[in-house]
Amino acid sequence: MENKRLDCRGLACPGPVVEAKKMLDKMTAGTLEVLVDNETAKSNVLKLAASLGLNASAREDGGVYTVTVIKEELAAAPKREEKGKSLLLAQETFGLGDEELGRILIKSFLYALAESNNLPEAIYLVNGGVKLACAGSPVLDAMQRLAALGVKIYACGLCLDYFRLKDSLEVGEITNMYAIVEQITAGAVLKL
Repeated sequence: MENKRLDCRGLACPGPVVEAKKMLDKMTAGTLEVLVDNETAKSNVLKLAASLGLNASAREDGGVYTVTVIKEELAAAPKREEKGKSLLLAQETFGLGDEELGRILIKSFLYALAESNNLPEAIYLVNGGVKLACAGSPVLDAMQRLAALGVKIYACGLCLDYFRLKDSLEVGEITNMYAIVEQITAGAVLKL
């Protein structure tokens, strides 16, 4: 049984998750303590542990979060289930060319998608695409309808931070690039 400590303070997203995953992969059994310096990194490491089927908890002391992950020797790796289609939206418009037309097209696309019988499992928002799920978005109604229909909406936390929109997210949940890579590589992804 190993007891490890990993100091990920100061690492940009998805650094703490990637480093924690590497360390967990090397361990057969034991406890891993991951030190991070922000709420988002803490949540991301907890989500990583959950995705691996591991127990985890977190505590905060003076702005430093300690995430404790327990890896049991007999814990079987979770089976990767086949994922459905996912969409990766990297901008707040649809297609390249005229921006005004792109805004009209994304609104039309998301409305039509919400009305279709062939919904994606998830929509991942990166770069300017995160703006689609934030307050003031002209497509917020369609995004909320898709979420109500069971489509998972994930917005890149690093992107939300970059645009200073983390407090403006209205639909979906914040995720990280490691989680995005894990999910979209496990299924069919359409980049728009």
